[in-house]
Parts: sequence; structure tokens; C-alpha cells
Amino acid sequence: MHLQRGFLVECLTNAYTNRPFGQYLTGTDTHMHSNSQNVTASNPGFSSNGEQSILEAAEILFSEKGFDAVSMSAISRLANTSKPNIYHHFNSKTELYLAVMKTAVQRSSDLLDALEDSAGTSSQRLSGFSAGQLHNILAHHRSTRLILRDALSGGSQHDRGIAKHVVGELFTRLVAMVKKGQLEEEFRADIDPALAAFMIVAANMFFFQAAPVMQHIPEAHFTEDASTYSKGVMDILLNGVLHKGELTS
Repeated sequence: MHLQRGFLVECLTNAYTNRPFGQYLTGTDTHMHSNSQNVTASNPGFSSNGEQSILEAAEILFSEKGFDAVSMSAISRLANTSKPNIYHHFNSKTELYLAVMKTAVQRSSDLLDALEDSAGTSSQRLSGFSAGQLHNILAHHRSTRLILRDALSGGSQHDRGIAKHVVGELFTRLVAMVKKGQLEEEFRADIDPALAAFMIVAANMFFFQAAPVMQHIPEAHFTEDASTYSKGVMDILLNGVLHKGELTS
């Protein structure tokens, strides 16, 4: 299956471009690169008391250290604001963490909104999600690291519960997209829709983690371009590797 570029351009909330992977290595989370500086110093457009600077500081620290290891005092120092001002915007650290997590997955949620309302096939919608999500996770490294942190380290029971609540809603919607393709008889009825959705997300997350190393392996030429990778993954997922008519034993 070949994706129609016009379909992707229409559906993706962030315009998807065929940029070489190397252009993503530094990411576009350029608001702050080191917690030796405060967020507002590198974002002169934000008020030192602004909610946005608090969210950015919290995202940086939570993605680096996890929920339990981050104090409100550390967030206030990085955001160049006071603890009382943080509590003016957020009632607790839990509420702040939840807001950061929701912001981290919002781009993918917006992408699903657009795809669910589109007129394309289920195959096109899934391919559009794969391409759009990969673009988003490469362009926003901190958000991706925040989501991956608990998945890789296990995290605390507290932040696992929040992550499950926030990310779980997004995953449920992606599973529903696969199920719709099954109901429309575009996809096989005997596949596990949750497994199909998981494979799409897992392929993108693995690219984020492994591509900096894989790009030095000559055979892994697909790491040079995120678009090539996404299209190849979805081609294999949707069409398989067997010649048509062949059966596995």
C-alpha cells in the first residue's frame, strides 16, 4: 500500500516533512537544554510566574528523575518562580505531573482527532498515525523521554498509575481504530487489535531509542529518514512478508 501524501498533510496536526534522521538528533525541545539555567531565562516571552514555564520546568525534571525524586522546590528554582505560585496554578505535585503527562500525549491525541474525522481507509488512518506519531516523538524529545521513563524503569506505583491513566486513554483509541478496520472487513477478524496497535507504537519508540546507534550500521539504511522507516514498517505490518497465497505452517 502506498500512502497518499495529500492524505497525510491533511490529517497530521503538525505538517509532516521528509527530514533526514540526523536533523532530529537535537530535537526541537529547544526551550531549555540544561537545568543549570532557568526556563524563563531561555524563554523571554514567558512571564516568570507563567503556568507554561512551570510546566516546562516540571517536564524537564520529571523526564530526567521521575516523579518521586523531584521536589516542588526544584521545579520552582528551574521555573524561576515561587512555590506558592506553583500551588496557585496546581493544587499538588500530583496534579502538576498529570498536567505534564497530558501535555506530553496531547499531540498524539490531536493527531487521532484529525484521523478519526478523516475520510480515508483504516489502513491510511493507521499509517497516518504511525507517521505523525514518529514525527512528534522525534521532534519533542523531552515529552518522549517522560513517557518512556516509566515504561523502561518501572517507575513508582504512583507515577505508573498516572501514566497508565493518561497514555492508556490514547492507546484505547488506537485499538478502536484497528477494530473499526476489522468491522469494515478491511483487516482480518482473527488478529488481536491491541497487539497491532502496540506494534505500531513500539516500532516508533524503538526507532527513537535505537536509531542513533543503528544509523552506523550499513544495512540499517532506513534510519536515515523517518518517513522511509514509517512507510516500511506499515507496509510490512499491513501486507506482511510472505508472498500472497503463502501460508505459515
